Amino acid sequence: MPELSVIVAVRDGEPYLADALTSLTRGPLPDMEVVVVDDGSADATAAVAEDFRADLPGFRLLRHAAPAGVAAARNAGLAAASGRYVTFLDGDDWVAPGYLAELTAAIDALGCDFVRVDHVQVEGRRRELLRAPARRRGTVLDPREAILPFDARTMVDYAYAWAGIYRRDLGSLLAFPEGLRTAEDRPWIWRLHRRARSFAVVSLAGVFYRRGVPGSLTAIGDERQLDFFTAYETILDEVEPEFLRKAARNLTGLLAHHVELIDRFTPELRTAFEERAAVILRRVPEEALAGMDPERRALVASLARGPADGDGDVDADARID
Repeated sequence: MPELSVIVAVRDGEPYLADALTSLTRGPLPDMEVVVVDDGSADATAAVAEDFRADLPGFRLLRHAAPAGVAAARNAGLAAASGRYVTFLDGDDWVAPGYLAELTAAIDALGCDFVRVDHVQVEGRRRELLRAPARRRGTVLDPREAILPFDARTMVDYAYAWAGIYRRDLGSLLAFPEGLRTAEDRPWIWRLHRRARSFAVVSLAGVFYRRGVPGSLTAIGDERQLDFFTAYETILDEVEPEFLRKAARNLTGLLAHHVELIDRFTPELRTAFEERAAVILRRVPEEALAGMDPERRALVASLARGPADGDGDVDADARID
């Protein structure tokens, strides 16, 4: 059994995949495997991956005939993985030399179900260290206790699946909700923190997360962006009463973010967004809006009333009653 399985889910990653896979050749573990899942790419992603077959230990390439989404791609990688631990790497990111060895050593030493780490966000030549929210480092913790408080940034707000390492025998807890093309890590991180036994956070920042990639879902305003509604419907369906306020606060913050970027949407998609927002906000306790800045509260409150008027404008002057 390999010590670590690295799952690389990628679609149309030809411009960047070589960087990701090259980084895995620099200081790899002596006992690891790399599982690349090509999610129906229309470019030369598969050919780029094949070029690394001789350079990466335990290399396997899985190919989807048609795009199924990052959740399905990661699940395919999990099903194929045989390592004691698993971690994830997106096809446009990369890792620092020696990072995987340090990551595996951390979870070995702590003996917990999963370990979360910091990461470096990359935009052009700019580098910014982004820290996982937990202040206690290098100590085994109860994952449920890291969900609250509701009005602070906690570990369920730090949903990046690739910022950590996980025991593969967590089994179904590691599976991503199929069908989601975005926000697949939101219900995933909630389920992990609600149902796993133990975790830790360590001060290790070896993943470089590339932002602003042309064609990435974070930069595109198509219908896939609305999958976060389905993600949060799942979360609201599953969470215990003591966590509902936190889940609702997560959701309202994300809604406010999308409203601020709503000009990305076509008129039809904007209407669909507003209709779904009005429906899901009926499930949100009003106190979840407490603490948001007045402008964001007004925007979210306007969504709760339903689609905008005929000119398509969100009423930015709306206020909480």
